[in-house]
Amino acid sequence: MSVGHVQRAIEEAGIPTVSVYIRSFGHIPELMGLSRSLITRHPMGRPLGAPGDGKRQRSVVEAALALLESPTQTIVEFDETYRIESD
Repeated sequence: MSVGHVQRAIEEAGIPTVSVYIRSFGHIPELMGLSRSLITRHPMGRPLGAPGDGKRQRSVVEAALALLESPTQTIVEFDETYRIESD
């Protein structure tokens, strides 16, 4: 929840933010009223994907950055499931 508090403080300063959560913690953004969040189906400790899977990590980061275009609270699920694959 610390990330959520930091995100909210940064947003209050007028700087847009995006957070990435794994599905287990997907309830946190709504509970805390956070602005923009991406929920992934990845395991604990790997919200962006498996080590060495640069393609997946880039895809998650691009999806998160796309949320910056939304001026209101947006919580989006990243539809792809976790996979172990390297570039």
